[in-house]
Amino acid sequence: MPDEAIVLVDMVNDFVTGALECERAERIIPRLQTLLAEARTAGVPVIYVNDAHLEDDFEMELWGEHAMKGSEGADIIPELAPADGDYVLEKRTYSAFYDTGLDQLLRSLEAETLYITGLHTNMCCRHTSADAYFRGYDLVALSDGCEAFTEEAHEQGLDYLETVYGAEITDVDAVVSAWRGAAVS
Repeated sequence: MPDEAIVLVDMVNDFVTGALECERAERIIPRLQTLLAEARTAGVPVIYVNDAHLEDDFEMELWGEHAMKGSEGADIIPELAPADGDYVLEKRTYSAFYDTGLDQLLRSLEAETLYITGLHTNMCCRHTSADAYFRGYDLVALSDGCEAFTEEAHEQGLDYLETVYGAEITDVDAVVSAWRGAAVS
């Protein structure tokens, strides 16, 4: 599946259990573990893009210190630790594309379809999806692979991605089934 890639946004300690804890993040961890294992088996690149803030980042005024570069809070949660061959990029804004090299990496991988996963459906996943859409990528948002602080915010985020960026909304099981079917063919 060289034309696909997983973009996993902000599954770091500070967003799951730390400074900006999202209790609902725990629900997607098992789904993401399945997705990542199957992606690796299917040869689909896995790309982590995580907050790694500096003290003077503008987000500090709004959100306070979180996921500071080099801190434990900015580390990917152990349950979703990168494997050999995965890519890990740092970001300082909501979008995984802004000044991260993500677009160049995706182009080098010849990715055309991006599976958007992680936190938060209505913020970082949304802004990442906007920049992906404007760059011509096809988007698939995984309803059980993204999460937000509230169910309402999660649902609004998914609806926005579908309505404004034409994202396909599906779930981990559907994606995994498609990969397994392609492997059998």
